[in-house]
Amino acid sequence: MHERITLRREEPEDADFVFHLYASTRADEMQLVPWDDSQKESFLRMQLHFQTTHYRQHYPHASYQIIVLEGRPIGRLYVDSQEDQIRLLDIALLPEYRGAGIGGSLFKELLARATAEQKAVRMHVERENRALRLYQRLGFRILEDKGLYYFLEWKPGQGEAAASPYS
Repeated sequence: MHERITLRREEPEDADFVFHLYASTRADEMQLVPWDDSQKESFLRMQLHFQTTHYRQHYPHASYQIIVLEGRPIGRLYVDSQEDQIRLLDIALLPEYRGAGIGGSLFKELLARATAEQKAVRMHVERENRALRLYQRLGFRILEDKGLYYFLEWKPGQGEAAASPYS
């Protein structure tokens, strides 16, 4: 992992940070709607609540962690270890830390763990997510096109080969 990056368990006190982080991942989308700031905030808080409720209900044993750089929270990493797979529920970084190799480093660590445990890694990713190219470079393959999302899988031994969106 990036030498200055640590992970810690998400706590209730992280709620404001998690909202700010979540809102940053939806900023482009929010620029397209004709709402005022309070309407956008209400919508984003509702969406985050639905997402959190879904994750906690369907993945009660998942690891919900905050990504920390030099004592400051900069992202989140939610992972559910299952019998046959590691499910990446969410990885997000604040905008100023995206593209700096932090996500790639966290992914490589996760893939090393999956290799040691001989498990696949699976996740959903939005079709337009800029990180899709990283995932493909790491060897993720598209298992299913779900319209707005791709369902991706990485298996030990696949290597870091690039994949076309339809492989």
